[in-house]
Amino acid sequence: MEHKMISIADQVFDELERDILSGAYERGEILTEIKLSERMGVSRTPIREALRRLAQERIIELTTKGVKVIGINLSDIADICEIRLRLEGLAARWAAERATEEEIAELKKHLELQEFYTFKGDAESLKNTDTQFHQTIYALCGSPTMRDTLEPLHRKLLKYRRVSYTSPGRAQHSLDEHRAIFQAIAAHDGDRAEELTLLHVANARDTIMQGRN
Repeated sequence: MEHKMISIADQVFDELERDILSGAYERGEILTEIKLSERMGVSRTPIREALRRLAQERIIELTTKGVKVIGINLSDIADICEIRLRLEGLAARWAAERATEEEIAELKKHLELQEFYTFKGDAESLKNTDTQFHQTIYALCGSPTMRDTLEPLHRKLLKYRRVSYTSPGRAQHSLDEHRAIFQAIAAHDGDRAEELTLLHVANARDTIMQGRN
């Protein structure tokens, strides 16, 4: 029973986080446990647990009137991109130094999917494959601490990464950057993997920030 409840709470958390970060709920909107329970078809217990975790993520605020949506603002985006610039290059370096050939083959599958969806011009699928590519690198770096730090930051840019992929030319540029990063990791070239990843994150940041101005 306990395991089932935790599983439901996880599903509720994932759905609410995705809805908030994608902009389905507006900044400042008030949510209540009762309405969320009715909409999602679950009891208030997993809703309450999910809201507690979302408050810890600082994308909602618990108030006397209910739950206030905070989401991500321009300052948050700048901070997240700066942290990624400090850490993501190191994750790629470690992935290049530590990944096995089998793990590199898994990373290649995500790159090939990105190539396919870039050709089709499918921005929604590109957003998903971008997530999978980066999350695979976080896994390949061999550090649970690094992975636990970077994955939530990458998720928080969900809405703006989707917009980024609709910017003229950005999808192809991102594919080219991912391809170069993959080649460096496959060659176990940590210096090159770190350098290329820093360039990729900086370019993604600039595209997102320009779209917000």
